[in-house]
Amino acid sequence: MKVALASDHAGFLLKEYIKKYLTEKEIMYHDFGTCDETPVDYPDLAYKAARSVQKGDYEKGIIICGTGIGVAITANKLKGIRAALCCDTFSARCARAHNDANILTLGARVIDRDTALEIVDVFLNTAFEGGRHHRRIEKIRKYECKVTND
Repeated sequence: MKVALASDHAGFLLKEYIKKYLTEKEIMYHDFGTCDETPVDYPDLAYKAARSVQKGDYEKGIIICGTGIGVAITANKLKGIRAALCCDTFSARCARAHNDANILTLGARVIDRDTALEIVDVFLNTAFEGGRHHRRIEKIRKYECKVTND
């Protein structure tokens, strides 16, 4: 498995902690930034990581900001990306098993480091269940291109 990793300044320290975990588990990753706690705009970094997943260079992504909300919104603008903000392992399991999420977003100011690692572990190790969920994912794909004036 190859993971795209990114954060803004608020998520930098948590990202560094997650990198140690990924290294220990021998999971390949690429860090798309940021490289320190100097303020940066989260959309730029979220886009880079999400785009790499969209192109198929990485199977999954983990993107972190202060709340996880901004990076989730940004990543979900890309066709084929299903980014899920998770604050607990139940959500992480369902995001993968039911929604086939390919990007996990985390809020560094919302959860502690140990909880974050538990969430990452569940997210990376849960398979998509398919079945009835596959039909729903296909509907999401169909809606991605739909433009309405409703």
